[in-house]
Amino acid sequence: MILILAEKPKVAEKIARFLGKNVKRIKEGQVVYYEFERDGEKIVVAPAVGHLFTVAEKKRTNTYPTLNITWVPIYEVNKKAEYTKQYLDVLKKLCSSAEQLICATDYDVEGSLIGYKIASFCFQKGNEFVRRMKFSAINPSDIENAYKSLESMDVENAMAGELRHELDWLYGINLSRALMSSLKQMGRFKVMSIGRVQGPALAILAKKEEEIKAFKPTPYWQVFAEAQGIVFKHKRERFLKEEEAKKAKEETKSPMKIIKCEKKEQTILAPPPFDLTTLQTEAYAAFGFSPSYTLQLAQTLYENSLISYPRTTSQKLPNTLPLKSIIQRLSTISQYSSFAKSILEHYKGPRQGKKEDPAHPAIHPTGIFAEMGKDEKKLYDLIVRRFLACFMPPTTRVNLVLEGNVNGQEYVFKNSFVKKEGWVLPYPFVNIGKEVELEIKKGQLLDVQKVWVEKKMTSPPKRFTQASIIKELEKRNLGTKATRAAIIDTLYTRGYIKGKKSIEVTPFGLAVYNALKKNAPLILDEELTRTFEEKMEKIEQKKLDKEVVLEDGMAVLKKILDEVKKHEKEMGRDLLNALNETESSAIGKCECGGDLQIINYKGKRFVGCSNYPNCKKTYPLPQKGKIEATGKICEVCKTPIIKVKIKGKKEFETCLSPSCWNKNKEK
Repeated sequence: MILILAEKPKVAEKIARFLGKNVKRIKEGQVVYYEFERDGEKIVVAPAVGHLFTVAEKKRTNTYPTLNITWVPIYEVNKKAEYTKQYLDVLKKLCSSAEQLICATDYDVEGSLIGYKIASFCFQKGNEFVRRMKFSAINPSDIENAYKSLESMDVENAMAGELRHELDWLYGINLSRALMSSLKQMGRFKVMSIGRVQGPALAILAKKEEEIKAFKPTPYWQVFAEAQGIVFKHKRERFLKEEEAKKAKEETKSPMKIIKCEKKEQTILAPPPFDLTTLQTEAYAAFGFSPSYTLQLAQTLYENSLISYPRTTSQKLPNTLPLKSIIQRLSTISQYSSFAKSILEHYKGPRQGKKEDPAHPAIHPTGIFAEMGKDEKKLYDLIVRRFLACFMPPTTRVNLVLEGNVNGQEYVFKNSFVKKEGWVLPYPFVNIGKEVELEIKKGQLLDVQKVWVEKKMTSPPKRFTQASIIKELEKRNLGTKATRAAIIDTLYTRGYIKGKKSIEVTPFGLAVYNALKKNAPLILDEELTRTFEEKMEKIEQKKLDKEVVLEDGMAVLKKILDEVKKHEKEMGRDLLNALNETESSAIGKCECGGDLQIINYKGKRFVGCSNYPNCKKTYPLPQKGKIEATGKICEVCKTPIIKVKIKGKKEFETCLSPSCWNKNKEK
């Protein structure tokens, strides 16, 4: 019997249906696998559910440093993963009967690790009987070709993944325990975390926050003149003195003579196809999807055979792909039909980007169309349109510059309009100028109808968005295409950052950053993290041994933890002060006129008045969850209404008065 291992149940079903006829569906408990015969051989396709094994302590502790690790079934250390035991039991049974194991998990570091661990723990015949299926899309032709072109197991990919998990676990558990231990010495407990990539990511955001807080806006003035409906800006971009701006205004009297009328055509090439980071950036700009949500949607589209594998760094579509066939299939879908037919009529191949990925091509549609959820449909449409745009001719834009002179005061107007649409026709997610062409000539006199001065202030540096920080992490080679979004999500979960549209580091996040910068700066050192990323790539390329890199990583970790131990109390004081500052925010007004604030004292929290000891009014609070002010007042007891958010439970609103609670239990 040949056993084919898939990464997810849905993928297992598709592989079986694409490779076999008269496929038998077998169910054991909650686990479904598939059986069929092909060329006289019995083949079984069975799924994992992602990672079935994880790193754990050899002997459980709650202190640091802890450096003795092992790999165990994930259900043994995570109650939420108990369902994985059924899958592991079925795979163990099937592996015991299999003569050959074919790993058909995702062809990347994580997928290879999933397959390698299952093979190591469950399949006893050795690596020479383990083969690898490599495919980038889950459709009949790709799966058939992958099965007919089996490769040896990509052990180096798996070793790089194994090292990443071990280093991330060692750094994460030890550094997080160090942070919590320092705070615990101050009488407070709070779940905190920091990690090998999380630390540098927080540092990038915190440095930006410090720049913004240190920024002091300064005033400047701009002069504008409207002539024949066109708003010109004074050529002197900024006046630093108001009187100079006013003088320029006074001297701007009709008419304005056009002294320059310059039109330059610009050819804008089509964008390359999507890699994961660019997809996440564009989806955020177009729909406001967070990077992690975009990846989640893309994974669903991939598993439903609608797009190719999303976790790729490639911006290339190789000739080995059936590109014309994909475009032909897209031509049968109404919203893409005209573009696809035009491309086939004048086919010249796609625009290629610079970035490459040895495992997978750029993200592209398979040409299959099916029912989708609302957000999945949006992302699918974005991917299809980007794919079609790659084959379209360049867009021609005309950039217009007008310069006008009024009594020696010079003004300028800039405008862009599209002369030839090209690739922007199928891809309307960019703004490259759609203004109407103006019929203005050099030497023409224009009547000035209005002149005015605007006072403005210099702006602080822009905060990162969820998309731009992912791009920045990629640029600095921190984390991987698959982990960056999760790292940012963790910073949100821990309360280090906030804000949906732009990321703001909270006082507590800044305190964590400053405490680490002062007492254990290596935790934040991006050069250290980048070095390990590069070493992991060398393991994939068979240029480095995994155990050597792990040993180096543990040596650096011990050095960091020694420093943390020396400064534990000092770090704890800094964190406690920031935690109190973050949580002791006003939630409303007291009857005495003071602010009602959340107070943390000896591990308990309650509401007290800022006028204490003159006002001793207090109210109890739930001891779990996040408290937010609503700005509303209870009609019955006249106390502020707060919102309570407890993880895993429905959020609710309540006033502060217990007597009011007793009267309105149902409410």
